[in-house]
Amino acid sequence: MRTVSAVAALMSALAVMGPTANAQESAGGQARDEDSSVLAELNKVETVEAGCRSFFLFRNGTDTTLTGFEMSLAVLDRDGIIDRLLTIDAAPLPARRTTLKLFDIPDMACEDVGELILHDIATCADDAGRTIDCFDLLRLSSRAGIPFVP
Repeated sequence: MRTVSAVAALMSALAVMGPTANAQESAGGQARDEDSSVLAELNKVETVEAGCRSFFLFRNGTDTTLTGFEMSLAVLDRDGIIDRLLTIDAAPLPARRTTLKLFDIPDMACEDVGELILHDIATCADDAGRTIDCFDLLRLSSRAGIPFVP
């Protein structure tokens, strides 16, 4: 019983220490423990009157609710030219939950969007208001036919 308590205490301490403590080393390099990461997935897009509506799924696999989570995205056209920077506020991201968020890329049809690049994470804060380095936590993916890359 003591061993189980000690292991539980150690796991709690590692969770508080953040992503560096949760990273795992593998033969192919550094692999992220997907259960303790935040996945930002561009799930689908649809052209609307205002522009291109993007549907993002955020899977917060951590034990921490993120009350602040703003990403700055570079929107590239089909020729690879940066069209604009777009800041999206996805907060809050509840712990161990999947959240759907919709964002519009104004005045741009979806077929004109060539790629989304994560330019910056402008804000990332836990439910106590502490700033977190979310770059180490974040994984990106896309099912929308538009690459979403770091």
